[in-house]
Amino acid sequence: MNDGQYWTDRPDVASRPSEVGLLLPDVDLTLATDRGVFSADRVDRGTRYLLLDGPDLPTGPVDLMDLGCGYGPIACTMASRRPDARVWAVDVNERARDLCRANAEAAGLANVQVVAPGDVPADVQLAAIWSNPPIRIGKRALHDLLAMWLDRLSPGGTAHLVVQRHLGADSLARWLDERGWTTDRRSSRKGFRLLDVAARVESPDGAAMEVDAADGAAPATGEDQT
Repeated sequence: MNDGQYWTDRPDVASRPSEVGLLLPDVDLTLATDRGVFSADRVDRGTRYLLLDGPDLPTGPVDLMDLGCGYGPIACTMASRRPDARVWAVDVNERARDLCRANAEAAGLANVQVVAPGDVPADVQLAAIWSNPPIRIGKRALHDLLAMWLDRLSPGGTAHLVVQRHLGADSLARWLDERGWTTDRRSSRKGFRLLDVAARVESPDGAAMEVDAADGAAPATGEDQT
C-alpha cells in the first residue's frame, strides 16, 4: 500500500481514483478513494476495529469529530449513526477532504462538515472525537495535534483512538494520562489498541506547554515513537 505522504496539504502523487466498500452491521457504503490519502486501497483494519468495537456515540444535536478523516469512513459512519449530530470531518489533506465531502454527499449525509483544521469555529465544543490518528507525522507533531483537539472536548466529552501497539499505543496512553486526559484501554485486537480518553478537568501545571526532551519531530519509522 502506497498512500504517499497523506499527512501533507497537497499530496504530490498522481491521482488514480478508485472505490472501496465499507460494510458494517448498520452501515453499507461505497466510498471514493484516491492515491495520496490514507489507506486508499481498503478501509484500514484499525478504522474498522474502531467502527465495530467503539462505544455508542452521544445522542442529540451535539458536535462530533473525525480527526484525520481521510476519505471519510469514520465521519460517514458517525453521521449515519447520529443524524441529529453535526460531524466535523477534519484533515490537512485537500484531496482527502474533497473525497470525504463527495462521499458524504453521495450517501445523503448532510450533517457532515468537511473542513481544514483551522476552519473549525472556535466556539465548537466536541461531545466526542473518534480518530485513527496519523502516527507517522512524528511524536511531537502527534502530541501537539491531540493536545489541541482534546482540549476542545466538552465537559464529560470523550475521545476514542485506535493505535497500533507496535507504533506506540501504550506509551501514547501513558503520555495522555500524565497530562490529565484519563486514558483507559478499551480493548485490543490483532496488534491494535482502542483507547478511551476523557476530557481533562484542568491542565496540569506546565503540561500544555511542556515538550519532553524525547519529543523529537522525526517522523515515525515503524518503531515505538509515541
